[in-house]
Order: sequence, then structure tokens, then C-alpha cells
Amino acid sequence: MAIYSLKRSYQLKDLQEVDFKDLWGDHGIFTTMWIFGKPPKILFFKNHIKNLIKSLQKYGVKKRSLHEDILKVINQNLSKKVNYNHLLRVAVNKRIISVSLRKRVSPKLNFNLKLVNLKREKPQYKNLKYKKILRHLIKLDNSKSDIGLINNKKILETGTSNLLFISHNKIYTPLKGYYEGNTYKFFKSKIKKIIKKNIFVKDLKSYDEILLIGSGKGIVSVKTIKQISWKRKNLKQFKILSKFYNLVTNKCTPHRFN
Repeated sequence: MAIYSLKRSYQLKDLQEVDFKDLWGDHGIFTTMWIFGKPPKILFFKNHIKNLIKSLQKYGVKKRSLHEDILKVINQNLSKKVNYNHLLRVAVNKRIISVSLRKRVSPKLNFNLKLVNLKREKPQYKNLKYKKILRHLIKLDNSKSDIGLINNKKILETGTSNLLFISHNKIYTPLKGYYEGNTYKFFKSKIKKIIKKNIFVKDLKSYDEILLIGSGKGIVSVKTIKQISWKRKNLKQFKILSKFYNLVTNKCTPHRFN
């Protein structure tokens, strides 16, 4: 169970605080960012906000000051004096802006992926239609496990992250049916070639490594998929990509509060 240190909601029209609403299941968009250190740094912050605003416009959430209002709500709920290692979630619909902070849990090397027949609604957007996924995730220790979403016998993404599959040093990702997160886009800029193809469950045993990449987990090497007796063969690409991720984390600049 996630431990929250902050949960607040505000009316979109005037930013007056109201009772907290997580907005899960609503017609809206959310983004989750890793905030860490003192003073706080937020990894890929500008990209998160840019993607959030762009998606909200597609969902009919339009307000001239939307960008400024979201930044104002974020800034008034953060402190320069706190040493963070949290996940900052911002969720928005046509009426409410909600923010929350929960402790970021470090994934372990004995990570298992649980396969579930499920596909997100309109997966090209980071939308709030997540209740079915959350019903599965709440049962798991997210330091040790995540759910792999399966549709038409193909694996698409996890409940929290994008996926990379490695075979003979070549890196693959599913063809479609998922949201390309900011961490995925970062690695796409660093990896010489990512091959898009349908990743069928029946073919998973041909892959040497399976990696989760996302804002909440960073980069994780899957050790097992117990349902199909899959086990990773090595950590070669995980170690290489972890160096890229650690480098961008170290270069991240402190958050600007003005």
C-alpha cells in the first residue's frame, strides 16, 4: 500500500482548495514525476508538464492559464527544505487539479512480472481510466512485482511502465497499444536502434532480458515471469542503460519555484 505524505485538490476555475479527490476513473489526464533531493529536483519536469497540457487539450480541458495554474499548485505544495525521494502525481479533469506525494519504492533485483489480460483505454494518453489496473497493482509489492498487460496474446506495457525486450543485444519494444512515457523517450534518444514489433507471449522465452522503464521505477530488470517459467539470462543491457539513467539523474537541475 502506498504511503502518502500529501494529498490535495483544487477547483480548476479559481484554485480554491476542496476535499481531496484522486480522480481515478474520471475523464482527464495525469502524470507522475520523480522528485528527489534537497533542494528538490524533478526528473524530466518540463516534458511531463508539456505532455500533460497537450493531452488535456485533447480531452477538452482548456483554460488560458492552465499551464501557470498547474505550476502554481505544484510549487505551493513543495518545499526547498525537504529531502525528497517521492513520486509527485498531478491529475486534472475539467473541474479539479489534484496533487499527491508518495514515497518512491526502490525496485529489487528479484523482480517478477505477472501477466494479465488487460488493455488500457485510449493507451496513447496517460488518462485516468486506471481502476482495473489499480485493482491488480494494490495486491502486489511494487518493489518486487508489476503486471504485464496482455491483449490479443501480445504484451503491451506494464501497469506502471514501458517495456524493452533484449535478444542477442538487439532491443525491441511493442509495436503499438501503449503510452510512450518520458523515460521511454529518453532511452530512445540514447539507444542506437529500438525495433518495434509485436511481442507475443509465446515468444517471450526467446528474450534474454526484459526491462521496465518509467518515472516511478526508473529502470528495472525483470528476473522472472513465473507463469511461463521465464528467467532472465543476463543483466548486460540493464547495466548499460542504467549508466545513461544515472547520468541524466545526476545532471538534473534543482526545481525552479518562480
